[in-house]
Amino acid sequence: MHIIQAVIMGIIQGLSEFLPISSSAHLVISSNLYKVFVGEYINEQSSQEIFLDIMLHLGTLIAVLIYFRKDIFEIIKAFINAVKTKNFSQENARMSVYILIGTIITVLIAFPLNEKAANLVFNPIIVGVLLVITGIILLTSEAYSKRKVEKSNKIDYRTSILIAIAQGLDALPGFSRSGLTISAGLFRGKDRLTSARYSFLLSIPIILGASMLYPLIKIDMHEFISYNWKAIILGTIASMIVGYLCIKYFLKFVSKYSLAFFGYYCIIIGILTSLFFLFISMGL
Repeated sequence: MHIIQAVIMGIIQGLSEFLPISSSAHLVISSNLYKVFVGEYINEQSSQEIFLDIMLHLGTLIAVLIYFRKDIFEIIKAFINAVKTKNFSQENARMSVYILIGTIITVLIAFPLNEKAANLVFNPIIVGVLLVITGIILLTSEAYSKRKVEKSNKIDYRTSILIAIAQGLDALPGFSRSGLTISAGLFRGKDRLTSARYSFLLSIPIILGASMLYPLIKIDMHEFISYNWKAIILGTIASMIVGYLCIKYFLKFVSKYSLAFFGYYCIIIGILTSLFFLFISMGL
């Protein structure tokens, strides 16, 4: 693994994790494009590449923790107080319950999809198709949201469940976590900013769990030591910095503008990806 490759993938992860364009799809696409151009087999993925993907997600997790540090502190404090008083009527206390239940629902949906998700890493054609579906969902949710005269800025338990289901589907590369979760919020009559903020907060336990659990159960320690740690660390730092900036400016964007641009982007990139790798597989 080259340092430039790791840093480029870190930048891609930082941008695509929070933009509704599927970070997993862009990592699969960029990784397979790199293999095509250097003459490597698409159906091969080293444990170092898998670990880099985990670390890049960890970098964007750190970005979320830094950006939402005040919100996270208030939610944790409210949860502790609610447990002590047995009163969950306060908004942040309810938010903590929504995140807890949403995390459980996400795991129940994502875990059975893990094996299929792993296979899709070597099938960018299908990833492209799922990216097109993401784009269609984004455009549909935006169209539906425009018909709602009054929009809510409060998360309720039904919305939290629907957003958790959407997040669980993100296990499949091509489905955008932020795209599907924000769309779920729009379908429930929430405004974009509220949906996006809750989406980012809900991502914390899942990314944290995946980044901690995977190395413990999957990584061979002999291979672990031989990894190009300079490339991995620089890639992780790149994903953290770009991720933080992306959160900051994306939240400003969604508070004013439609997500239709990202919907069209996903459809175009998805079609081009599927066609390109279809031609490659046919030897054209």
